[in-house]
Amino acid sequence: MKSQFPKKAVHGGTVLWHTFKGRGELLDFSANLNPYPPDVDWKPDPAVLGDYPDDRYERLKTVIGRTFGRDISEIAVGNGSVELIRTFAAVVLDTGDRFFVENPTFGEYDLAARLAGAEKAADPSAAVVRFCCNPNNPTGTLRRREEVVRLLEDAAASGTHLFLDEAFIELSDPGQSLVDLRHENLFVLRSLTKSFAVPGIRFGYGFGDPDLIERIEVARMPWTVNAFAEAYAIEAFARYGDLEESRTAIARERSRLCGELDRLSLAYGTPAANYILIALPTTANEMTERLLSRNILVRDCSSFGLPEHIRIAVRTREENRELIEALEACLP
Repeated sequence: MKSQFPKKAVHGGTVLWHTFKGRGELLDFSANLNPYPPDVDWKPDPAVLGDYPDDRYERLKTVIGRTFGRDISEIAVGNGSVELIRTFAAVVLDTGDRFFVENPTFGEYDLAARLAGAEKAADPSAAVVRFCCNPNNPTGTLRRREEVVRLLEDAAASGTHLFLDEAFIELSDPGQSLVDLRHENLFVLRSLTKSFAVPGIRFGYGFGDPDLIERIEVARMPWTVNAFAEAYAIEAFARYGDLEESRTAIARERSRLCGELDRLSLAYGTPAANYILIALPTTANEMTERLLSRNILVRDCSSFGLPEHIRIAVRTREENRELIEALEACLP
């Protein structure tokens, strides 16, 4: 048995678990999903379950490639973005290698690297992989494209891979993306399930150098994207341009939410995505429990190393109003 085996990463989106435990119907602000997703005209067709998916996923990758101007040899797909994080770490990192990550951020980077046998580095130039989440989760901070390009140039100069997670950039500002940039030291991760609000589908995809993609293809599980997820993704990419309307609506409601947080004298970061990190006058655990008593589920950020912060998703106007009313009632 491996010694000091890492612990499972903590995530939001636990509404079904809480429901199973008897909490009743909850309004879920813990999962950062698009509250205004494009209307995808898709219904599950049981007929597609009669065959194995094409393990090369050529049709699916062709659709993705056409959307982003990339060749299918540069595209990886997976059962959610987390699978691609794990697979990337498995093929790039080895026992004794070092990785760099800035905290607070998504916990799966650290876990995937440690499962691959790597250790955390204090200096990004000493790392084999630098993980960067843009916009960052949970802070919502968005790096400008020029800054990320500089990170890539610095990484390349020291022989480091830049793993760039852009899972929320489609709901923020895709103009800051590096999805169009080809570089042997760059891997760009995306998540369809967040932008189209279908986390149950489990579909992630990414872009990288063909040699790296080939290694990921070897390491990933066969038929990793199920037939329903593949069929949905193909239909969703046909409505990809509709995400512009989502961004406009999210920005409007985010601004309204921030105004209400100001009214409540709650401090928060400068949010650029569909979620807001809030500093509390009490512990995150206490506030989370108070809100749960009012059927509101938020993300306790203690697992990010922020025991006095919660993260809330931006939802529809009426849902956001319910959250603010509950917050106001629960503040000490």
